[in-house]
Amino acid sequence: MEYRNLGSTGCKVSRLCLGTMQFGWTADEQTSFQVLSAAYEAGINFIDTADVYSRFVPGNQGGEAETIIGKWLKQSGIPRDRLILATKVFNPMSADPNDRGLSRVHILKNIDASLKRLQTDYVDLYQSHRPDPETPVEETMSAFDSLVKAGKVRYIGCSGFQGWQVVESLWAAQKLGLEPYASLQPGYNLVRRQEYEYDAEEVARRYRLAVIPYSPLAAGFLTGKYRPGQTEVESGRHSKAALNFTPFGWSVLEALDTVAAGLGGVPISQVALAWVMRNPTITSPIIGPRSLTQLEDNLKSLAVSLSDEQYAYLNKVSDWKTA
Repeated sequence: MEYRNLGSTGCKVSRLCLGTMQFGWTADEQTSFQVLSAAYEAGINFIDTADVYSRFVPGNQGGEAETIIGKWLKQSGIPRDRLILATKVFNPMSADPNDRGLSRVHILKNIDASLKRLQTDYVDLYQSHRPDPETPVEETMSAFDSLVKAGKVRYIGCSGFQGWQVVESLWAAQKLGLEPYASLQPGYNLVRRQEYEYDAEEVARRYRLAVIPYSPLAAGFLTGKYRPGQTEVESGRHSKAALNFTPFGWSVLEALDTVAAGLGGVPISQVALAWVMRNPTITSPIIGPRSLTQLEDNLKSLAVSLSDEQYAYLNKVSDWKTA
């Protein structure tokens, strides 16, 4: 396993990050334990979750994924310092106005709840799950800074921010002498490049931010399970795949098929992940396997090497500026 610095910090994270939205949803507790153990044995030391996973599932309250990780960590006997645990704060689904967003009162309350579920006394990376237009960025950054000083958080990051929002937060932290964001988590894949490339990519490069893209396989669309003429999708976490049932989406799949054939017939999911990792600004894509078979497939992408010509071809076909 290759490891990279978490942005400009000295923290080393694995080339793939294990996402856990599926834990307590499409992967039950036992399967989640198996995936966590297999990922660790393969060298993955970076685990990403959120306080809200998976409150959006009927019957769940939120925090299910953190609870599963905490149980696994305790049962596994793995030393805590061998893992980089990342979680997020926002919780837009709460009916309590002070139990959501990025206010100081919510951040200070939420971290303790996450730590209890994770059965640890600190998280390595604590992230704003999305921007909060109702809270001044100075208040948010000050609250995060307090957690770092208290030892409950090692580093902080943001998810779903546009480039200007990242810069606004970084400048606020610099002005007030506070802990800055070390990472950015955008949506990024071959059919969803604009969100990151429009302005956030240059911000990440200039400020040396770690980039931890989510949905590198576009909710399963880039695995090859969907083909032209198809109208039905799997329920649950893959329902967003249908957004790519367009001429542009099908052309990207066709290009992936071509490149995969040139690589000896490897699964296109591995090619799609290799394309994300080929971008020099990307630190660690977040994979979300719900089974050991999917985890094994994701891990094999580490061995896929795209030629300059193959990379340029995929870039051309998926170019959002000309689509």
